[in-house]
Amino acid sequence: MDELLKKLKINTNNKKLYEQALTHTSYANENRVESYERLEYLGDAVLELIMSEYLYKNTNEVEGVMTKLRSHYVCENALYEYSLRLGYNNYLKLGHGEEESGGKFRKTIVADIFESMLGAMYLDQGLDFVKKFMQENIMPIIENETLDFFDDYKSKLQELVQTDKKSLEYELVDEEGPAHDKKFTVAVKIDNVVYGTGTAHSKKEAEQVAARDAINRSVGD
Repeated sequence: MDELLKKLKINTNNKKLYEQALTHTSYANENRVESYERLEYLGDAVLELIMSEYLYKNTNEVEGVMTKLRSHYVCENALYEYSLRLGYNNYLKLGHGEEESGGKFRKTIVADIFESMLGAMYLDQGLDFVKKFMQENIMPIIENETLDFFDDYKSKLQELVQTDKKSLEYELVDEEGPAHDKKFTVAVKIDNVVYGTGTAHSKKEAEQVAARDAINRSVGD
């Protein structure tokens, strides 16, 4: 925990708050401690406020567009990506079964702890600190990179394929690694021809990456 707090530039006398923010219900139930759920609830509200203010101050978009942008930047895929980049999943406390089944890379859990950590920061350090943290660690991702992990590429590919009345299927072609850190490789086929492949820590994510690969190869052209 000390390593993570140092990385996040957090000087605190309340380490237990951050430990709670990284405690999944499976661990909490086994050890009779409090999970991250209440902090996640708080962090969700803090995140929405900060992202809303950011969009208001940094864009000239109308309400509807800002709402759509915000939903992209705080969706589960986005939170999962932020959390992985910050390494939060390496500090997760999971119950035995959840640990064995790969919980440290389960999207819902990893996305949840991004919000619970924001909740902990807010209680411990205040709103200004959380804004600064977001400005230094998250806004550069939004501003400087292609946020393709927010998009549903499977749906986009399906639309392209339906236009031409072609068949579409996803095939698992490789699976490797231990149970807690598996990697899946999926190929997407259109009319039995491979148009894209993708590798990720879950089959669903691998399918999204494969669909993105297919779209980038101009399947619809």
